Amino acid sequence: MSGLGVPAIPANYTFSPSEGTPYLTINHDVAADLDSTNAFEGPEKLLEVWFAPSAKALPAGVKEGGLKAVNPDCWTPMLDLVHCKVLSIINSENVDSYLLSESSMFVFPHKIILKTCGTTTLLLGLDLMLRIAAVEAGFPFHNVASLEDPKVAATPLRVFYSRKNFLFPQKQRGPHKSWRDEVTFLDNMFENGSAYMVGKMNGDHWYLYITSPTSSLTPPRTPTSSRGVSPSRRSKIPTGIVAPFGGVIEHNADETLEILMTDLDPENAKKFYLEEATAIAKEKLFSKSEANGDASFDVFSSSGDSDADGQAVLPEALTTEGHALGTVVSEACGLSAVYPTSTYPDARIDAYQFSPCGFSANGVVPAVAGADGTVPKAGHYFTVHVTPEPQCSFASFETNVPGGQNGRQTAEVIEQVVNIFRPGRFSVTLFEAKGALATTPGEDADDSRRSWGAAAKQRMERINGYRRVDRIVHDFEDYDLVFRYYEREDWVGGGGARMGEEF
Repeated sequence: MSGLGVPAIPANYTFSPSEGTPYLTINHDVAADLDSTNAFEGPEKLLEVWFAPSAKALPAGVKEGGLKAVNPDCWTPMLDLVHCKVLSIINSENVDSYLLSESSMFVFPHKIILKTCGTTTLLLGLDLMLRIAAVEAGFPFHNVASLEDPKVAATPLRVFYSRKNFLFPQKQRGPHKSWRDEVTFLDNMFENGSAYMVGKMNGDHWYLYITSPTSSLTPPRTPTSSRGVSPSRRSKIPTGIVAPFGGVIEHNADETLEILMTDLDPENAKKFYLEEATAIAKEKLFSKSEANGDASFDVFSSSGDSDADGQAVLPEALTTEGHALGTVVSEACGLSAVYPTSTYPDARIDAYQFSPCGFSANGVVPAVAGADGTVPKAGHYFTVHVTPEPQCSFASFETNVPGGQNGRQTAEVIEQVVNIFRPGRFSVTLFEAKGALATTPGEDADDSRRSWGAAAKQRMERINGYRRVDRIVHDFEDYDLVFRYYEREDWVGGGGARMGEEF
């Protein structure tokens, strides 16, 4: 049992074989009960909570491995509050990827990312997330006097919460019925928070809540109070407090790209229906290329059944929702080629095809060696979620793989992803820590290395087949944010912006 009263990993988790790390864990019990028939709200709620500047700079007293040291089952009660379940887990050295029934979660030693769609109540899991960070991982807290206090909450370094405008806000629950309610919820919990709306009020837009860093220092820890450092209770949870760290604080190279796509091309969206995925699997399995030894789809290697007439029959895994068909779709639609194993040899994708439609995938992309041959200790990921129904079609792609790594520029990634779905319109948000690129007075603020610099601007302005409608830049204290909105040149809209909600 954990400190939260949570049992160990249940026996229904099985480990599928793979070479080296990362490795995959599948929760078969949850996967067997899923049905996406009633899925409707594709745009996700995205929460990112940092507890330290990097995996190498955890506060003194935190367990080795930080949040990654937390038993995976400890997250279950939190996810229950959010209304989602774990389908499978990819474990790797620097980040653990959780594929959920409603999107994804990524656990690093120093931060956690939780992204959920539909009518999930993401913010209702925040209290327990902070408690787990304090009780199970040992991160410092300041809101109560004792670790035994049920309200104990680890002190976040930064909190980011964002989402696109909902299509069906009236269906949302809890604090998610409006942006105003979400901001009130977060303001009541944290100090130093700011809320923004980016984009047109009468068109597609994006919301952001972000806490600001502070320069205050925690009191030194003592052996008698190694985990609790404040003798008093606070009405709100402080953020941005710099604790004594056990390592060297490096320049923050954090970078997150998010592509939010609506009005998907119907032909492209067909691939994400179970019936079409099964047809693709059948074609691949019985094609001449397979007969000639094309083993690119290794999920077929165990098939060899036939019916009474001697005709080959697809194995059940390729006719029902699950990870096998998810792999088929990932290969067939081109997602596996965004960060191919030929370039990123240790990359791993965990994909799931839902019934009757819908698709989710997480990818773990280990850092590659630099020019000096050393491999940075960084956890990179990408995640994709698709709602293909024409009345609410939506797809999202998110990654923190740095632009320019292995020669892949951000504009190339955007164009490749957009070509998979051919949305009628899409928005791009690029969040980039200033870190080593922070300018000092007299320096050129339009540094070409920046996401909003002149060179980057030119590359991002020209997405083939699309016209850029909006470009908005926010210059935060330690981050740059660039928001762009595009429409397909041949797209005939549905008579106005799909706002869904009022500000």
